[in-house]
Amino acid sequence: MPTGYRHTRDDVIYPEDEYELTEDGRIPIPYRRTAKYRDGNTIDWLHEEGIERERNHALQSQAGIRGILLPALESARMWFIVIVTGMGIGIAGAWLDVLVKWLGDLREGRCSYGFFYNSNACCTGLDPGEVCQEWQTWGNYFHVKSILGNSMLQASIYVVLAIAFAGSAALLVVTYAPHAFHTGIPEIKAILGGYVFDSFLTPWTLIIKALGLALSVASGLSLGKEGPLVHVACCMAYLLTRLFKEFRHNEAQKRRVLAAAAAAGVSVAFGSPLGGVLFGLEELDTFANESDVMWRGFVASAIAAVALQWVNPFGTAKLVLFQVTFVSDTWRAFELIPWVTLGVIGGVLGSLLIKLNVEIALYRRNSVLRDWPILEVVSVSAVTAAISYLIVFARVQTSELVANLFQECDPTKGDYHGLCNPTATLENVFLLCLTAILKIVLTSWTFGMMVPAGIFLPTIGIGACLGRAMGLIMQSLYRAYPTAWIFLSCPPDPSVRCISPGFYAVIGASAMLGGVTRMTISLIVILFELTGALSHVLPIMICIMTSKWVGDALGKDGIYTVWIAMRRYPWLPPANYRDSGETAASLMKPLNRVVVIEDGVTTVGELQDLLANYDFHGFPIMDSHTEFVGYATKDELRTVLDRLQLDQNEVDLAKKCTFSQNRLRVAAEERVDLSDALEDSIIQLRKEVPQELVVNMFQKLNLRQILFTHAGKLTGLVTKRDVVDLLTSHFPHAAALSEHPQQHS
Repeated sequence: MPTGYRHTRDDVIYPEDEYELTEDGRIPIPYRRTAKYRDGNTIDWLHEEGIERERNHALQSQAGIRGILLPALESARMWFIVIVTGMGIGIAGAWLDVLVKWLGDLREGRCSYGFFYNSNACCTGLDPGEVCQEWQTWGNYFHVKSILGNSMLQASIYVVLAIAFAGSAALLVVTYAPHAFHTGIPEIKAILGGYVFDSFLTPWTLIIKALGLALSVASGLSLGKEGPLVHVACCMAYLLTRLFKEFRHNEAQKRRVLAAAAAAGVSVAFGSPLGGVLFGLEELDTFANESDVMWRGFVASAIAAVALQWVNPFGTAKLVLFQVTFVSDTWRAFELIPWVTLGVIGGVLGSLLIKLNVEIALYRRNSVLRDWPILEVVSVSAVTAAISYLIVFARVQTSELVANLFQECDPTKGDYHGLCNPTATLENVFLLCLTAILKIVLTSWTFGMMVPAGIFLPTIGIGACLGRAMGLIMQSLYRAYPTAWIFLSCPPDPSVRCISPGFYAVIGASAMLGGVTRMTISLIVILFELTGALSHVLPIMICIMTSKWVGDALGKDGIYTVWIAMRRYPWLPPANYRDSGETAASLMKPLNRVVVIEDGVTTVGELQDLLANYDFHGFPIMDSHTEFVGYATKDELRTVLDRLQLDQNEVDLAKKCTFSQNRLRVAAEERVDLSDALEDSIIQLRKEVPQELVVNMFQKLNLRQILFTHAGKLTGLVTKRDVVDLLTSHFPHAAALSEHPQQHS
């Protein structure tokens, strides 16, 4: 069972942090007992939360008005970080949208009355699909009359700017902030689970991630900005926590703030404040046990959404990114057949995309591409731009494509590239399917290159193309056979609209997102907040349910879980684990495979060699009779040894290391007392307990290790790494992209 917490460890508390200044002087407030965790470690949740309880008790125990004001000041600091983070990511996300739109439009033309106007600002008041006279293509701007010359100029500028934007983003990432690549959500999930990765949240990472994200999205690469905005929000919150030492010195509190920031990032990415909170609950697994964390995430999401709407980057004065208007608010039972079919297609193609992405990531890691990341980005952007320019639906930004695919045909509005032309249905279906296939291949390759890249928007684009194609097919069948039994619920006159191809696009997007991310509840809320399709939530639920079932049948994990496994982050999925009758003995490392320190036997020299030669996180300590004494981390042992300031001579190196009362058997001049290095909280079990119980304890209590004893004697141990390896054993490429060896215990 856990041992009690000791209140002070003054010998390793930094002098400036031992006290906190108040109105009347200095009062002792307990801080953490160890030096800062190093990147690659896992935090000790039990100790961090114990320190937090002691700190809160010390604050509330102050006499008089201080006992009221100090806890209020503590709470005010937390809310200050939450509110400022929400405002910051809302404003940053909005201006990032403006910058992306301007850079992306610059590849196709410019506004006739202002170079720095994007097409939205230049063509205000126009509906999607309408021709804007104020927006000039580069051929028109340079007055190129020849059709061939015009096309060559347009294509050249389109491809050259795409290469320039993507290459610049890759150069910034590789040169200044290597951790700014990819989406960032797998790392954030691991960090919120207790993994220490402070270099992932630095100011340079924040700047390069935001700037590189604008450039990479504007380049037309098959990626989105939604996932990376979660990383940007967490970087902002992390920098704000550095202003207050109570957050610098408590990793558990820091993660509560980062959880709220992650929710705010999703809120800004999709204009979905409720979806942001549910994303944290479902995908990040951060709010499950603490209502206060959920409340802070809700506040951060709401403030971020208000800030986003205040800036109004879309010029619509609405949070809804893809406003949809359907033929009617009702749907018909026969439509469940194509919708469930889309769910099946989404599950199959989602699993295919994940498998393709994994194989490409492995090829990248084990080939010459690993040494030429910028050249890879430039080459892929050139291929993407050249191919996309030839396909009308792939040429525009994915967000613009999705917005138009979600729209219904309206005679009072423009027709987006003939989507509403009933005589061109076959051609449109072919082009939409071709665009979807192209985006599957390009997204599989792009997601993992050295540029900031999210996967939400390209996945939505793929699904929207397939869904719109399905809608056009159903609409054509209805027009051809209006009296068929399957269409009996529709009006017999085919000129009266019955089927809504725009909503089929929404269903297709839901199916692909469900198949790729395996999200459910939060995805449903994000989609109806994203589109305003509240009346059609039930079909979206049915579709996502189908795609998840099919996806899980073809592959257990979503895209983020796969990347966590490949990069070997110590993250435990919240899924219920069921053993087949195994006990902890089949999971634990037995004593003969464990490196231990013998109390009163191991010398200082031997301990130094052990710390230098083994990359374990910590070591059990036992006496010469295998009686369990305690557990000490590698960092703590080094800290205590450094404080003792021993000389590197034969006398000091030959001294015995003692951790318990057994040190009295060793003469004082022949030993060094290292009992301060022992962990305060250690859980001990018997190896006969069910394996399922051990896994559940790691998941629920956020443990780093469990030691197994019998009658006081050490028999083995299990670490978080062992449990992670157990839960990812079904995945054949676990740890394939690990950057550095992880500590094992």
